[in-house]
Amino acid sequence: MINKRLLVKNLLAHNDENSFYDKKQKISLDNKEGKAKFLKIVCALSNSNPENNSYIVIGVEDQSNSIDGVDFFDDSKIQNLINAYLQNPPKIQYENIPFPTLPRHKVIGLVTIHPNKFVTSLKKGIWKYVKGRIFFRRGSNSMSTLGKFELKSTNKEIVESLEKNASNNIEMTLDGVFEFMKQHKSEYHPTYKVFNEQFVLCWAGKKKKIGDKIFYSRVDIELINEQVRLFYSALDEVKIEFNHTSFRITEYVFLKIKEHFDYYPLEKTVFNFKENGKLDIATEFLFEPPKFEKSILFHVFNNCNTILEKLKKNIQLSEIEEVDLQELPTNYMICALNDIPNAYSKLLETKEYLKNLDDKTTYIKYKEAVRVLRKVNHNQ
Repeated sequence: MINKRLLVKNLLAHNDENSFYDKKQKISLDNKEGKAKFLKIVCALSNSNPENNSYIVIGVEDQSNSIDGVDFFDDSKIQNLINAYLQNPPKIQYENIPFPTLPRHKVIGLVTIHPNKFVTSLKKGIWKYVKGRIFFRRGSNSMSTLGKFELKSTNKEIVESLEKNASNNIEMTLDGVFEFMKQHKSEYHPTYKVFNEQFVLCWAGKKKKIGDKIFYSRVDIELINEQVRLFYSALDEVKIEFNHTSFRITEYVFLKIKEHFDYYPLEKTVFNFKENGKLDIATEFLFEPPKFEKSILFHVFNNCNTILEKLKKNIQLSEIEEVDLQELPTNYMICALNDIPNAYSKLLETKEYLKNLDDKTTYIKYKEAVRVLRKVNHNQ
């Protein structure tokens, strides 16, 4: 198995950006420009590496190479974006790599672009890039053509060497387990389990009993062998089940409007550990958005807008508004799920104001609300 944290270090230490890897401080997949730029990089690296993996490292400052990190990203539909826009799309994999120097909620994103022996091109236009455009790399530069392009393999030996030097071993695995246990306080019940005598999985979460059910919040799950964070949730409730070959999590979302509240299943993820050393991950989207009376929702929506306007104008909130502020992102999300016009755009407007609050709890709820809505949109 490849230790992905060590692989990232090897990529950053080997050289600057080149024809087999790129680095970005962040990527944005919630607008056409961001999607187009991401597709361009994937297309270019795929065409320049037909016989070996190529990589994108996300969360690294371009000039200084400092590891700044990005938020945990768990969009299992990212391959759908590649398939929708690229002709002869490569298989890609997005993984979240924890680093001990980063806060718990930050990771390094690692995109692996698997080799593809066919020329990849845009099969439809997006942003300023036209249909049929072929991107490729010359050193650190992405270039393009609308004509014929011949695949050439020039990086196979270099990349194989980098991957070999990032191979995991028993010492790294043990160090990873000890590191995980040390990073999580006792109330998060950090533990580990070995699956199929090959995979070492660590997880931690704050236990909560609701009725006859046991949930965990602030759940952190890592595959220690590969140094990959498989799951991270800042607030939501998660149900955990496992046997000797699989580990299953079901994520729930707590939604409340006035006196109406409940825990709603969002998504189930099953990690299947195979005897051949392979890990299969299957996800099932479960969420059925709750419906509330429009009159109640419009009242809540207008109250949220009043608070947002005060934040914009730096006007002090009343005591009641301070309490309502804590649920502002969740309330906007519920309104958006119930098709209240402009609710989603209003939620996005709150980002900079919530980010600057001393208490970051509401900003964390904002990120969770955006994540849930992204999942809903991708699964409709």
